[in-house]
Amino acid sequence: MGTILVLTKILCFLLTTMLIGSAMIQCSITYDNKAIVINGHRRILISGSIHYPRSTPEMWEDLIKKAKDGGLDVIDTYVFWNGHEPSPGTYNFEGRYDLVRFIKTVQEVGLYVHLRIGPYVCAEWNFGGFPVWLKYVPGISFRSDNGPFKAAMQGFTQKIVQMMKDHRFFASQGGPIILSQIENEFGPELKALGPAGHSYVNWAAKMAVGLNTGVPWVMCKEDDAPDPIINACNGFYCDYFTPNKPYKPKMWTEAWSGWFTEFGGTIPKRPVEDLAFGVTRFIQKGGSYINYYMYHGGTNFGRTAGGPFITTSYDYDAPIDEYGLVQEPKYSHLKQLHQAIKQCESALVSSEPKVTKLGNYEDAHVFSGGKGSCVAFLSNYHMNAPAKVVFNNRHYTLPAWSTSILPDCRNVVFNTATVVAKASQVQMVPSGSILYSVGRYDEDISTYGDRGTITALGLLEQINVTRDTSDYLWYITSVDIKASESFLRGGKWPTLTVDSAGHAVHVFVNGHFYGSAFGTRENRRFSFSAPVNLRGGANRIALLSIAVGLPNVGPHFETWATGIVGSVALHGLDGGNKDLSRQKWTYQVGLRGEAMNLISPSEASSADWIKGSLAKQNTQPLTWYKAFFDAPRGNEPVALDLRSMGKGQAWINGQSLGRYWMAFAKGNCGSCNYAGTYREAKCQSGCGEPTQRWYHVPRSWLKPRGNLLVLFEELGGDVSKVSVVKRSVH
Repeated sequence: MGTILVLTKILCFLLTTMLIGSAMIQCSITYDNKAIVINGHRRILISGSIHYPRSTPEMWEDLIKKAKDGGLDVIDTYVFWNGHEPSPGTYNFEGRYDLVRFIKTVQEVGLYVHLRIGPYVCAEWNFGGFPVWLKYVPGISFRSDNGPFKAAMQGFTQKIVQMMKDHRFFASQGGPIILSQIENEFGPELKALGPAGHSYVNWAAKMAVGLNTGVPWVMCKEDDAPDPIINACNGFYCDYFTPNKPYKPKMWTEAWSGWFTEFGGTIPKRPVEDLAFGVTRFIQKGGSYINYYMYHGGTNFGRTAGGPFITTSYDYDAPIDEYGLVQEPKYSHLKQLHQAIKQCESALVSSEPKVTKLGNYEDAHVFSGGKGSCVAFLSNYHMNAPAKVVFNNRHYTLPAWSTSILPDCRNVVFNTATVVAKASQVQMVPSGSILYSVGRYDEDISTYGDRGTITALGLLEQINVTRDTSDYLWYITSVDIKASESFLRGGKWPTLTVDSAGHAVHVFVNGHFYGSAFGTRENRRFSFSAPVNLRGGANRIALLSIAVGLPNVGPHFETWATGIVGSVALHGLDGGNKDLSRQKWTYQVGLRGEAMNLISPSEASSADWIKGSLAKQNTQPLTWYKAFFDAPRGNEPVALDLRSMGKGQAWINGQSLGRYWMAFAKGNCGSCNYAGTYREAKCQSGCGEPTQRWYHVPRSWLKPRGNLLVLFEELGGDVSKVSVVKRSVH
């Protein structure tokens, strides 16, 4: 009987990753104080985040195979509500949002899935993953004990769970999903909400458990997650973390492999020596589930980047880079770490560590498994000095800020600070593809306000008008200047001031461009101030307000304002200051080129483009460019080099690469020592260069000949120097 039971468990374990026609073997997923338990076996699980909309379906299999080869057991992904339900009741599960295809791919490669439904995701994603229409449900208040919000959240969660059940994706049905997450990092919000926050958390937990998925649910950064929900840790380190009940496993849902980038900021890098040290510290303290956030970061295509001001690249210094190439030495060093941990798995999940001091900064964590097995983790916490220690009558040298793993309590198979793999040598090289048939289309500022407009007294909040259908909103008004004004007779020009709640503005008076102003991710609000040349009589003031990704984190960020909602005023007139804020304004959503659908291969040809050498000569703001190029030979990843441009958006064959901006990085790019506590400001690179110069062009978007590139340039750039490059790694 015992032999049959063991064989059944082994067969069940193997078949969780194999599709057998439409039938699957059902398997049990539970947990205890040591680990997630799969078919009766405690497991040390290594996981990595790969977000399906941040890469293309054609990339998924290769990414997941590389993750498996890197020693991962689990692929972790959020579910992106605003991508799946762009308008109420209208769903999208196609292309990059084909969640079913993504999970099937993971299953076919032979890995498990942690499905983090949320549906709030944060993730530096536009509006934190919430659809913008949700903001306009009457009486709603996000992430609180609020009826309209809970009804919408439950409806979407139920839809996703039912979809997974219909495809038999939960492990209880024989599928790959072994964990699901409800809510996301609610702890910081809870402190502000108090009792109402606790009520919401309890409701969310009860709602999720009631969906009967047959697999455990998780809440991360939520210390009071009610039973049977497992509370989990996110951070650069989580060895300090203890679950809220002694019968729950110690889980690290986000081990931050790097950090995100923002336009105008530096590129954060997390040394792999420190990341590996963080993982071993967690494991030696009894941790049994680690998820790298991110394992492959990918790209914020379209207008999916949040923040605001989050870059289009979401590389995250991950082991697999934005383009799908392994990043060394991070990938191989972690792979070797995972192999060492797996050698110790039996002892780690069956015993508690015995901790012995080996020196002032050194200790040993020893695990004793069955049949005389012994595992040791020897650690040196000193940030500068290596240490010589004696353990079990043997001598060991421990580099600073490191752990050595001894699967037999004798031989070191891995040290976190001893990196064998050589660093990747990455170059962006010419592809041989030349841009041809360049055309230019100028936005006609003088006609704004003539079509599709609304008028109102006073200044309106931007998202209330655009509903985020475009980054762009025109604020247009007219001001009459008396012929007697002294500045008309050689005096000092009056000054126009504009106060904005975010995120950027371009200022035009009588069709002339007077400059721009921008906020930052840390401070969205900003002011514009410049002298303007007015004439006697009517003067037309046109302000192009720009959203650069909607906020994704913060207390009730759905209530935060965007656009010109402060004051607009003229200073220095004979009669003093003139407040324009309360007069009649005309609003126009989007650009003329957007309305004409200039990005479409079929529509772009119908517009009246300026062609030939004249197309390349203009460096004025608010200009559309189009050009064609042939797909580069070979299979290396492809990118656009936009160093010669300013700020705008880019499309290839009608698909949006995302926002671009040659904002130069400011920061402290000194030397980087792996040792010592890591924070995102510690190891910066890219100072004095554009935060993001190259923009990923997925190979699957290209055809062999005649690919249409469209750029909308806000500030003015030199399209003749734009080039198609290939990413080469040695």
